[in-house]
Amino acid sequence: MHDIDKMATNLINGDRRALSRAITLVESSRADHRTSAMELIEQVAKSQRRALRIGLSGTPGVGKSTFIESFGTMLTALGMRVAVLAVDPSSARSGGSILGDKTRMDHLSRNPNAFIR
Repeated sequence: MHDIDKMATNLINGDRRALSRAITLVESSRADHRTSAMELIEQVAKSQRRALRIGLSGTPGVGKSTFIESFGTMLTALGMRVAVLAVDPSSARSGGSILGDKTRMDHLSRNPNAFIR
C-alpha cells in the first residue's frame, strides 16, 4: 500500500499519529510534500465522514482557551472526538504557539478523545 494511501486510511479511521503526520505534511513547504499533501487531501475529502469546524478568534485574555477546554470536554463527554488546531498569528518566529493554550486546556489535552496542536 502506498504511504499516502495508508496515511489516508489511518486518518479516516481516527489515528492520532496519522493526524499529526498529516498536519506536518500539509504545513510543509517542500515541493514533494506539497504534491503528497494534495494527494492526501483529495483522498480524505472523498470520505463520507463529516466534521464540524468551528473557528474562534479574539484578543489575548478573553477566554478562548477556557471556552475550548469547557466545550471540548463537554463534546468528548457526549462521545464525540475533538481536534483543536491553535494558532497564534502574532508569533513572528513560529507563526503560532500553543504552549499557553495547552497549559490552559490541561484536562482536554489529556483526554484520549481530544487532539490539540
